[in-house]
Amino acid sequence: MTAQAAANRVQVAAHHWRPRFIANGVDVNDFDETVARTTEWKDWAPNWRTVGEMHEALGREAKERGRDLTAARAFQRAGWCYHLGKFLWFEDLGVHAELRDRSVSVYREALPHLDPPAERLEIPFEGRFIPGNLRRPRAAGRSPLVLLVPGLDSSKEELFTIEDDFLTRGMATLTIDGPGQSENSVHFAMRPNWETVITPLLDELARGDLGVDLDRVGFMGISMGAIYGARAAARERRLRALVALAGPYNLGECWDALNPLTKSGYVFYTKSADEAEAKRKAYTLNLEGVLGQVTQPMLVIHGAKDRLFPPAQAERIAREAGNATLVMYPDGNHVCNNIAYKYRPLMADWLAERLGE
Repeated sequence: MTAQAAANRVQVAAHHWRPRFIANGVDVNDFDETVARTTEWKDWAPNWRTVGEMHEALGREAKERGRDLTAARAFQRAGWCYHLGKFLWFEDLGVHAELRDRSVSVYREALPHLDPPAERLEIPFEGRFIPGNLRRPRAAGRSPLVLLVPGLDSSKEELFTIEDDFLTRGMATLTIDGPGQSENSVHFAMRPNWETVITPLLDELARGDLGVDLDRVGFMGISMGAIYGARAAARERRLRALVALAGPYNLGECWDALNPLTKSGYVFYTKSADEAEAKRKAYTLNLEGVLGQVTQPMLVIHGAKDRLFPPAQAERIAREAGNATLVMYPDGNHVCNNIAYKYRPLMADWLAERLGE
C-alpha cells in the first residue's frame, strides 16, 4: 500500500465513522486526538489500543478503591476503543484478534454494574455458542424482548446506548454476536440465511426462564443486520415486529461503490480469499423473494445521505414487504448516526407500541 493510500484509509475511517463511534460512546476528544496523531493506517489499531489501555487502567484503579460504577464506565470506554481499533483494520491479524478479545473481556467486567445490569448468555449453537448480553428493565414483570443484531463490523458491546432506548421504555434487550460478527467471527463466516440462527436461538431461550416474555419478541438489525432480520422473520413467526435500520436490499448491487475498508471487511468476515470471492458472496446477501413472506410489522429506517447503501435500496425493501413503514431522513448518513436523537426514540417507541399489544 502506498503512503497516500494508507493516509487515505485513515481519513476514510475518520470521515465515515466519526458520528457512529461518538454516538455509541467513544469520547469525542479521544476520537479527534487519536485520528490527528494517526498518519499511517498501520498505526490505527495500535493507537486505539493505547487509548483503550488508558481507560482500562482508570477502571482498574477505580475497582481497587471499590468504586464499581466508575470502574464499569471506564471498562466500557476501554472496550469501545479496542473495538474501534480493530473493526475494519486487518493489517496484523494477531493484533486484530487481541483487540477483539480485549474488547469482549474488559466489557464483561462492566456488565454487573450497568444500569440496569447485564447478564452474559452463551446460547448453544452448531457445536459452539452465540454470545449475548441480556439486560432487563427495572420494572417488575415479564417484559417484551428485543433482539439487537449488529452489522458487518459492529459488535454487541458497541450497542449499549441503543439498548438504553429500549430499556427505558420497558423492554428487555438481548444483544448478540451472530455468525461472522465480532466475537463469533472466529468460528463462523457471515451467512444470509438467518432463520438458521434465530429459530434455534429462540428454541434455546424457551428452555430456560430468563424473566422475559417470549411471546413478545422484536428484532432490531443494523445495516447487514437488517437483511438478517427480514430473512429470519420470513420463516420465524415468533418475531412479532422488526426494525430494519440502514440495510441494503442486495449487497452485490452496492459492491462497486463501497469504500476499500468496507470491502476488506467483507473479505474478512465472509472468510473469502479475495475481493472477487467476497463480491460473489455479496450477491447472496439479498432479500429477493423474501419480503413477500414477511407479514409482521416492519419499520424501515434509512438516511438519504447514506454512502454505503443508496436510499433506493430501502425504498425497495419497504415496497416489497407486506406490512412496512418507511422513514427516510433527508439529513441522515449511514445508520443515521449523525441524527441518533431522531431515529432512536422513533424506533424504540414504535417497537414498544407493537410489542405492548
